[in-house]
Amino acid sequence: MQLRSKGRKVILAVMIAAAMGFFSWSLIEPPELSVPQSTGLGYPQLVSVKQLPDFADMCEWPAEDKSSITRLEEARQFELQQASVYAQNGSGTTVDVTRPPVRTLRDTYPIYSSVAVDPNFDEVILQDNNLWATAIFKRTDNTPPNVAFTAPQRLIKGSDTDIQFNNGLYVDPKIGEIYSIESDTGDKIVMFSHDSLGNVAPARHLDTPHRGYGIAVDEERQEMFVTVEYPPQVAVYRKQASGDEKPLRVLMGDNTGLHAIHGIAVDSKNKLLYINNWGNFSNFKVPGTGKFNPPSISVYPIDAKGDTPPIRKIQGVKTQMNWPSAMALNPDTQDLYVANDVGNSILVFKATDQGDVTPTRVIKGAKTALFNPTGVSLDMKNREFWVANLGNSSATAYPLMANGDVTPVRIIRSAPLGYKSTKFGKTEAVAYDTKREEYLVPN
Repeated sequence: MQLRSKGRKVILAVMIAAAMGFFSWSLIEPPELSVPQSTGLGYPQLVSVKQLPDFADMCEWPAEDKSSITRLEEARQFELQQASVYAQNGSGTTVDVTRPPVRTLRDTYPIYSSVAVDPNFDEVILQDNNLWATAIFKRTDNTPPNVAFTAPQRLIKGSDTDIQFNNGLYVDPKIGEIYSIESDTGDKIVMFSHDSLGNVAPARHLDTPHRGYGIAVDEERQEMFVTVEYPPQVAVYRKQASGDEKPLRVLMGDNTGLHAIHGIAVDSKNKLLYINNWGNFSNFKVPGTGKFNPPSISVYPIDAKGDTPPIRKIQGVKTQMNWPSAMALNPDTQDLYVANDVGNSILVFKATDQGDVTPTRVIKGAKTALFNPTGVSLDMKNREFWVANLGNSSATAYPLMANGDVTPVRIIRSAPLGYKSTKFGKTEAVAYDTKREEYLVPN
């Protein structure tokens, strides 16, 4: 099993060169830190050391009339285009020197993290967490091998949308309203009407805990379930909740067995809740508590709250789970579909399964075109299911009862055939391997 951070570790055999220059800086020393001339040193020196607290207060965003995505985009553009430094020319005059990057490593194609089918409007909705957009395609779209990509019929994108690193989708089965949850910097769900287009503000939004990932809705009770990766919890809201409205209840605690949770499915008929776990666990307040548990699917009563233990659990080597992501339940057959990210497969279990069980069906192989599947959505009307492939900018559709190495009935590509995504997420560091001449980028 490959272990990675929340986003992805990408190894790039590319060299990034940065222009270097020598600058003469003029520093003005405050009187209390001035260095005596007898030392012969004309620069500030370390005069004291103070231990910082382990958990300091978090810096707040400046109070200004801008959305978080607008600020992030402005910062990104500044970093890419305005690498400005101050230097002195030969005459001693200080000048502003703009140094653009020598090269830029950036994936210009969508990275689809989730999918939702809307059979009423005959549409497929895909969430792009690379270019920060929600793309809406016709359900019958099918990209030919000799065509570079299929253009969406609508695109929701821009600073006003507040779409960022969004990873979860839900579509209202009656009116086509789109729910999209942000899993990193935005801490919210944004909702758009069916006809939303372009750079439009959400119809409403709901503030959620940090690291939200999945959405499921119990239409009978009009309740919305939100998974939070860490600290692991499931927050349950009114479906129409907005703003800073608090959840109706929260499932959270040591006895729940929730460890880095992601996918979620609701069984309204049998009043059950299915939640999958990657298995990595730690108590950030207690050093040395980190550990890895086998991936699992935990089952709870639909109204579970507090520190409620699961009724049963699917877990073990036979399950083949490896970074399970989105899930979907067929209410008629009680088949539970799991997008198995690192396993490059779709696993189908019976909802009544328990323990170390083998899936009843596994969709996997070269013909399937599955590549890091992280989203799955069932189309009961047309007897199909759709998968969002994070690894190659595509979505693939299969017969509802597909099994084995099957060819998709349709495929929507947003990149050339054979393209492999960089899977860049929120990059926070870079290291260079001089032996392999590769860059290591944790996301």
